[in-house]
This record gives sequence, structure tokens and C-alpha cells, in this order.
Amino acid sequence: MFLRVQLPLLLTFLAGLIPIVAFFFTEKARLVKVPNDRLEKWMIIIAGFAIMLGVVNVVQGNIRKIERKGPGWHYAIFLLIGLVLPGSFGLLGAFNVGPFHGISPHADGSPSPFSFFVSYVFQPLQATMFSLLAFYVASAAFRAFRVRNLEATILLLAAVVVMLGRIPLGESLFAWIPGGKLALGTFTEWLMNNPNTAAQRGIMIGAALGAASLSLRVILGIERSYLGLEKD
Repeated sequence: MFLRVQLPLLLTFLAGLIPIVAFFFTEKARLVKVPNDRLEKWMIIIAGFAIMLGVVNVVQGNIRKIERKGPGWHYAIFLLIGLVLPGSFGLLGAFNVGPFHGISPHADGSPSPFSFFVSYVFQPLQATMFSLLAFYVASAAFRAFRVRNLEATILLLAAVVVMLGRIPLGESLFAWIPGGKLALGTFTEWLMNNPNTAAQRGIMIGAALGAASLSLRVILGIERSYLGLEKD
């Protein structure tokens, strides 16, 4: 029971407490800074092994899905191909194995196998995915901007002003008014730099408080879900 519960809780407490304490000391406090620096290096090593564990988990899960021919097993094949090919090109290029020399484009401008895959496969797929998100954003905006109450009306008006102030069509619509383009651009910048920034800061403060509270729960041993155990 000690190795399964008490020891992980103790290590978590120390790993969370050391950076907090080190934050309040200068570099001269070697007794605190040295363990903190060593802990940061260990975190990089652990993160590397965590990535490897994640890759193994993804491969095993998708192989089982293909074997069982579960829903969407065809996509699992392409996922594994997309995982293995660029990873192999990157590893072989990093060690200069055979025709795989480097991961960056060659000196003569010709792409390496890895950079070719990134430029002509990964980036077009990424652009396609984000372009598809535009339709979901438009659908969400249509539902959010329905005039139902005062708050929704203010949101709709602010969105219309910002959109008009960011596109040439909006500037041309107000071009016939003396100083209209300047006034629209100035008001748009004011909306983005003041009310919008204030709302963003409120969201960031709320997220930071949530992260801090969750971190304290983990450090103090209240949150134990990462151990696979229910809270006692």
C-alpha cells in the first residue's frame, strides 16, 4: 500500500512544493535552486518517455481496432501510416542513414524526405482541417449571435462592428462619410484593446485560478485520480 499510494503522494508533494519554494528565492539560495534545476531536467526526461508511452499507446489501440474491424478502422490505418512514415523519415534523417540526409531542406534547395512530407503532405492536411473549422465557427456564431436578450444584442453589434472594421468592404461602406474609415478603424481597435482585452483577462484569471486550485489538490493529495484510485 505504501508503494502504491503513500510513496507517489509524497513524490508528488515534493515535486510540486520545490518549484513553488524556489520561486521566492534568488540564485544565491543554492539549497533550493539546485534541487529545482535538477527537477526541471528530470521533467524533460520524463516528458520524453511520456511521449514514447503515448506513441506506443496510440499504436496498440489502433492495431487492436484494425484487428477487430471496429467503427472507423479504415481511418486507423491512415493514422498509423501518418505516424510511422514521418517519424521514420525524421529518425533516419537525423542519423543520416542511406539517402536520408538531415531533416531540413538540402543546401541546393531540394527537400529532404522529411521536409518533403511536411511541406507537401502535413501542411496541406493541416490547412484543410483549419479551413473546415471555419464552417463550425460560422455555425456557432449564428447560434450565439441570435438576438434573444440585451447581452446577445451587444455581442451581435460588437461582432458586426469588428468584422466591418477588419475587411475592405466595411471601409468602403463608410468611405462616403468624412473620416468614416478612420472612425470605424479607431472604434474597432478600441473594442479589441479594451472590452475584448478585459474579457480575455477575466477568462485567463479564471483559468489560472482553476489550474492553481487543481494543482493544490494534487500536491496535497486530495486529487488522486492519476493514481487510478478513488478519493478516500
